[in-house]
Amino acid sequence: MEIDIRKRKIGLNFNENGDAEIRLWAPLAAQVSILIEARELTLQLVDEGYGYWYLRTDQVRKHDQYRFKITPLAGGEILKRADPASLFQEEGPIGPSTAFDVNAFGWTDADWKGLALKDLIIYELHTGTFTSVGDFAAIETKLDYLVELGITAIEIMPVAQFSGNRNWGYDGVFPFAVQNTYGGPSSLQRLVNACHAKGLAVILDVVYNHVGPEGNYFSDFGEYFTDKYNTPWGKAINFDDANCDAVRNFFIENALMWFRDFHIDALRLDAVHAIKDLSPVHILSEIKTHTDKLSEVSGRPYQLIVELDLNDERYIRSQSDYGYGMDAQWVDEFHHALRVCTGQAKEGYYSDFSGVADLAKSYQDAYVYTGQYSPHRQRNFGMPLQQVSGAKFIVFSQNHDQVGNRMLGERSSSLVSFELLKVMAGAVFCSPFLPLIFMGEEWAETNPFQFFVSHIDEELIEAVRKGRKAEFAAFHTHGETPDPQAVSTFERSRLDWGKTGEQRHQIMLNYYKTLIALRKQNPVLANLDRKNARAEAFPEKNCLILKRWKDSKEILAMFNFSNQIRTLPIDPAFQQASVLLDSTLIQWNGPNQESNHHVAKGQLNLFPESILILYKADA
Repeated sequence: MEIDIRKRKIGLNFNENGDAEIRLWAPLAAQVSILIEARELTLQLVDEGYGYWYLRTDQVRKHDQYRFKITPLAGGEILKRADPASLFQEEGPIGPSTAFDVNAFGWTDADWKGLALKDLIIYELHTGTFTSVGDFAAIETKLDYLVELGITAIEIMPVAQFSGNRNWGYDGVFPFAVQNTYGGPSSLQRLVNACHAKGLAVILDVVYNHVGPEGNYFSDFGEYFTDKYNTPWGKAINFDDANCDAVRNFFIENALMWFRDFHIDALRLDAVHAIKDLSPVHILSEIKTHTDKLSEVSGRPYQLIVELDLNDERYIRSQSDYGYGMDAQWVDEFHHALRVCTGQAKEGYYSDFSGVADLAKSYQDAYVYTGQYSPHRQRNFGMPLQQVSGAKFIVFSQNHDQVGNRMLGERSSSLVSFELLKVMAGAVFCSPFLPLIFMGEEWAETNPFQFFVSHIDEELIEAVRKGRKAEFAAFHTHGETPDPQAVSTFERSRLDWGKTGEQRHQIMLNYYKTLIALRKQNPVLANLDRKNARAEAFPEKNCLILKRWKDSKEILAMFNFSNQIRTLPIDPAFQQASVLLDSTLIQWNGPNQESNHHVAKGQLNLFPESILILYKADA
């Protein structure tokens, strides 16, 4: 089957005449029918070859609930299964699929032209815990808040249909179906339309490295999985084994659907290092090729952002330079080095990082490990970067993984001082990379973000509990792991919006607004040329100086992660520079009425747990 970038060709779709066109890949079937039990209607599909079955009919109506009736080639009982490419599982993953017309929505965003990568200031959120209601409509009520904060893009954690109503989203079992308890597909379309009206781009987290366990019947249809590789979640998705062509098309179609039919601006592809593919053309590169073709037709830019734990430039290198062409990637190592700077325990993978020295390296090289020996991995790791633009890299002091994958899900606000929270935020927004903040971070939310599920199968629930406990063995963390299945674990993880009106939280919120405004307005901070950045670490003082410039304009960001006053060298040219930000001022809950850092003989006294940003523009 050839991909048609202009329309979805798999699953159930309604054409311009209102007829339903149904196409299913089921090479393991001897016969396939579509079954609409409410109307006692059974319609047989025709074998198209290569495992595809097809039917065009005027007898299937919008909102009909349907299943496929499959007679297995190998014999045995007839199976009734939901559509693997279902757009809406109104009753969850175990129930039937709902016939949904993805083209019926009345979009009003024709003037929206998207955002360039360099302009992204990203706000990551989880739909279920971002508000007390926990759905897409409730997110709409917070868009004005996000615009006022200075955010330019929201990143929504996965919405592909999962079991129950409590899940991070990485256990999705229907990649095309929008979570029913969040409002379903039409509600997501409304949210994206509303975001564009406010000038906000939308990034959607998708998972192409595995499929969740509950309601997963993919293997009844065809060879969606392969035994060639192992992954943390079981069999790998079949991207390069026998009969992989249709599987590759399935995920290419998925990416195109989010861009074309839901007007999503960028996809963040989860853990691409767990995508196993030795094909001559990697599946990520093939997705990129089709995405670019769609962009040419629509006139809108679409971005592919990857979570990557390989420090392998090939993923973000252009296709013309024999790369996969991904537009940007998350840089966890920046986060790891930053956390160690604040004195947090060097346990697990944090044991690989030495604090300010590694943070300085990340400021310049993005990756910390560029080929040297990694004690945690017990091997040489990474490669030097040739890429120049900082727009290829996304950095953060917190995200859903780095908070939620702690045993107790503590945010930084529960782990470090208020002063260090300001320094961490400054470290992100002063970087020559794209900044991301995790929901609630901007007001120093203290509610945790813990791991939660709402499975049905008791054996699966117990397996998740045991797996969660085993995960923390390397971290030697004391205490009891919260029960992922408990409603209380989910409820604890909701944001407390009432805190935004409380003094300390309000101060932090205003601090973030100031940082974001500086990032947007200052020509040096807004410049993402990594060549124009130099970082110097002072490990014995736990301090760091970052110098950035654009033409004749320069900034000097000085970070003191220690709890003592530190004397640092300062370029004489900056002694009369303007103070862009001083985290020790009383307006930021600091001890000082005015910025009065003592400068003498080319040295400056930097207050404990503080950041000072200086700016000079030569005439």
